Amino acid sequence: MIDKTYASAAEAVADIPDGASLAVGGFGLSGNPIALIEALLAQGTRELSIVSNNCGVDDWGLGVLLNAQRIRKMTSSYVGENKEFERQFLSGELELELTPQGTLAEKLRAGGAGIAAFYTQTGVGTQVAEGGLPRRYNGAGGVAVASPQKDVRTFAPGGAEGEYVLEEAILTDYALVHAARGDVHGNLVFNKAARNFNPLAAMAGRVCIAQVEELVPAGELDPDSIHLPGIYVHRIVEVGTDIEKRIERRTVTVADALTNPDGTPREIPEGA
Repeated sequence: MIDKTYASAAEAVADIPDGASLAVGGFGLSGNPIALIEALLAQGTRELSIVSNNCGVDDWGLGVLLNAQRIRKMTSSYVGENKEFERQFLSGELELELTPQGTLAEKLRAGGAGIAAFYTQTGVGTQVAEGGLPRRYNGAGGVAVASPQKDVRTFAPGGAEGEYVLEEAILTDYALVHAARGDVHGNLVFNKAARNFNPLAAMAGRVCIAQVEELVPAGELDPDSIHLPGIYVHRIVEVGTDIEKRIERRTVTVADALTNPDGTPREIPEGA
């Protein structure tokens, strides 16, 4: 089998052209392929059409590409953590295809599985099916591009008749994903919640580029522990276990707030 390793993130993304479509793993800031994103930023690629659950935050994840105005269109299920996203969308600079989260996951999986489209009950009776959701504003408060009406049919699986809306699969030019471990053939293992959209994004990319914290020789991964087989991965680059991983919101208990790391009571300033 082919050794799929690349020496650096920059080398792995070097051929991604302006205008490419990308499926990018991650959920919030968990499992973001940040080394690949930053390499793409550094090489200046622009006019990107990106499919990802969300667009990071203003200074992290896909947000760094957004801030540099490198993204033309986002296909996402949640966009509420990024003020620059809001500004670009409402001003007409950014196109958005808002998609229910489960539907987005299945559209990516279907693309990787060779399924052209599928019917789902999610979105029936809403603008998801009926059309009219703003995709791009004109900068003056009006809608320049709206979502189209989708096909709705009646089915009776198991005898329970209901309406279902047709959703087309997603295939992209490239995929960028993050995994905890991988071998030289591209087999990947994800860590807990960082698994999220990463396997699905990988499946949907015609060329999948994976950054891994630890790269191991072929045969070292337990076959039963592999979450994504190497058939879906075309390039792999090791980024190290010390790569920065940010947390969106750090919460603590009242007890933690009143205690120092060494277990002693914390002094609370008067009036705090």
